[in-house]
Amino acid sequence: MITQSEVSKHNSDGSCWVILYGNVYDVTDFLGNHPGGAQAILRFAGRDATEDFDLIHPPETLKDIESTHLGPVEPQEVSNHVADSEPTPKAEVSMSSLLNLNEIEEAATQVINKKAWAYYYSAADDKITKSLNTESYRSILFRPRIFVDCRTCELGTILLGNKVGLPIFISPTAMARLGHPAGEKGIAEGCKSFGCLQIIANNSSLSPEKIVADAPATQVFGWQLYVQLNRKLSEDMLARINRLDQIKFVVLTLDAPVSGKREDDERINIQSHSAGSVSTQLFAGTDPSLTWTETLQWLSEHTKKPIILKGIQTHEDALLAAQYTPLVKAIVLSNHGGRSLDTAPPAVHTLLEIRRYCPVVFDKLEVWIDGGIRRGTDAVKAMCLGAKAVGIGRPALWGLAAGGVEGVERTLQILSEEMKTCMRLLGAKTVEDLHPHLVNTSRLQRDIYGGTEYLDAGGTVVMKGKL
Repeated sequence: MITQSEVSKHNSDGSCWVILYGNVYDVTDFLGNHPGGAQAILRFAGRDATEDFDLIHPPETLKDIESTHLGPVEPQEVSNHVADSEPTPKAEVSMSSLLNLNEIEEAATQVINKKAWAYYYSAADDKITKSLNTESYRSILFRPRIFVDCRTCELGTILLGNKVGLPIFISPTAMARLGHPAGEKGIAEGCKSFGCLQIIANNSSLSPEKIVADAPATQVFGWQLYVQLNRKLSEDMLARINRLDQIKFVVLTLDAPVSGKREDDERINIQSHSAGSVSTQLFAGTDPSLTWTETLQWLSEHTKKPIILKGIQTHEDALLAAQYTPLVKAIVLSNHGGRSLDTAPPAVHTLLEIRRYCPVVFDKLEVWIDGGIRRGTDAVKAMCLGAKAVGIGRPALWGLAAGGVEGVERTLQILSEEMKTCMRLLGAKTVEDLHPHLVNTSRLQRDIYGGTEYLDAGGTVVMKGKL
């Protein structure tokens, strides 16, 4: 047994020991190789790092430092950091009493710790884009049709050839275990009864193997890729993903080549004297030098699964993506939940841009959208405008944090019931019945880009427009 006092002596870059799950590791030689930088480890030099490690890294990450294991620490001396970090217990809230996604978020805020809240809630700079993501949907009005038999309403659809129960998907959201120990596996469990598609985040706090392990064969997953500067790391992950049949496609994320300035997250970092915020640590090692030709060629060499490009924010890039079909099967219109570039356009603006300048994109590939969806009516509006599927990110995390698997289920139940009510009142019996004539976007059209040019599918300027 190694004593805590002995561990505490090794607290520098010359000799750095840490305690993880009751065991001592000499990680001195690993300092220069850590994606988050040496300081991410040195702040725990000579003491217990279990809490931060457990919330950010899947357990199997320990295999990477297995050779540095020195032995167990004396049990009575192991700090219980996790318990110390938990919020004061509060009375449980019945999930059925929560009537909308805002109430679920409020319930989650009452039970999670400050670090989790800051990471989930934070957005770039003044949060203008985060607010506009939701507010933009409020500017779209419906045009309900009457005398439509709406005794039945079906939400099932086909996404990239896969049958799903909802046109809603769970956007890739990292660090689910910050808010609840069930983590991404809990989200998967919550999706199961709804046939809801889940995109597993590159920085999930559980491994993709563990997340899909108990899911039925009919449940559909995707996997998000952040390309690493060390391409071998990404290639090794892609090899693992290729072996998982339930993961049907790879989502290459492009709307966050670097981390945005997320001040809520940074503030918690400063208050806790940490070496880096959760966001900063997660983006360490991400390659910001991706290009259309080189990156897609590289990716096509390492997976045969369909590729989706996430982070399209202009019609020009939608057109460029279309010329890479059939390699690229779909695009996700997204601004990373307002967490990257503040005052970037809401995704529904980009959707309208595509409709205005290059509707041919809808014929070339599937167009998905995420960001700002807080009501079933929001989802219906996006689908009326051509979106094939609609993603939710934070709502899934808030649901998990508020009530575990039951909270995720309640989130999806609310959205699906709101969608059905909306569609019945609108005069639509299936998602295939949703078309542009059912919405009035006049108020929003004034904010849509009216620039000087657009591109054809070959990337060439073919028309001049009005400023």
